[in-house]
Formats: sequence, structure tokens, C-alpha cells
Amino acid sequence: MAYRVLIGAVIGVHVAFLAYVVLGGLLAIRWPRLFWPHLVAAGWGLFVSTLSMDCPLTWTENWVRQQAGEPMLTRGFIDTYIEGVLYPGRYTWLVHILVALVVLGSWLLAYRRLRSRRA
Repeated sequence: MAYRVLIGAVIGVHVAFLAYVVLGGLLAIRWPRLFWPHLVAAGWGLFVSTLSMDCPLTWTENWVRQQAGEPMLTRGFIDTYIEGVLYPGRYTWLVHILVALVVLGSWLLAYRRLRSRRA
């Protein structure tokens, strides 16, 4: 029972991290100090996805699943819980473009706001 709760907690942290990667730049518009942590999070997300690495949170979920006697994920976290669930898999390329536009656009807006505060 405790492992199932832990699996849910790891999934929750993973979802929160992904939400921060996508939307954290928008938070940085309001709170400029969040820009650098968001840059690190977005860089990590890009690094992991570009190299097709397992995220440490995916590895942690698989370890907890193994301890609970449940099957491990056969695909990555996004492939399992996001793609095909929140949007059809055939639109993955479009979602990647939209996420990139949201992140880069929010950084541009945060930068403009920071410059206008200094002026």
C-alpha cells in the first residue's frame, strides 16, 4: 500500500516538473527570480529528451514499481502518461513546437519586462 502511494507521489512530482518546464517561463514574467531555475529545468528537459535518456524520476518510479511487485514502465513517462492521453500521438511534433514557442515566448516577455523595470 505504501509503495502505491509513493508511486502516485513520484508521478505527481513528475507532472509538476513537466508543468514547470512548459509554464515556468510564464511565472518568470511575474517573478523574474524564477527565470534562472526555469532555464535550468527547461535545459534539463531538453537534454534528457534530446539524448533519449531516462529521467531520474522515471527511474525512481520504475524502482518503486519493482519494490511494489508491479510492472515497470515499458516506455518513458511522457510516452506512457501524456502522449496519446492528453493529445493524439500523431500530433507529437505539433506539441513539441507549441511547447518550444511557449517557453521561448515567455522568456522573451520576461526579458522585456525585466528591461522595462530597469529603464
